[in-house]
Amino acid sequence: MAARPQHKTAYRKMCGMLRAMRTKAELTQRDLALRLRMHNTMVHRSEIGDRRIDPVEFAAWCRACDVDPGDVIRQL
Repeated sequence: MAARPQHKTAYRKMCGMLRAMRTKAELTQRDLALRLRMHNTMVHRSEIGDRRIDPVEFAAWCRACDVDPGDVIRQL
């Protein structure tokens, strides 16, 4: 049985990058959730890989942290 996509190494790396972006922007999970108009548990679950985020959410997350989404994609 193949690994679920969120368990793949590249996806786990992205989850770490999401958290790093948030902390570098000096945002709590709650602060970011307010900016994204979602519950803070969804931010937490996205950062630990329990919840997948789609490309639109990814771009919004980056912008909320004042990061260019294209730069993050290139790092992946």
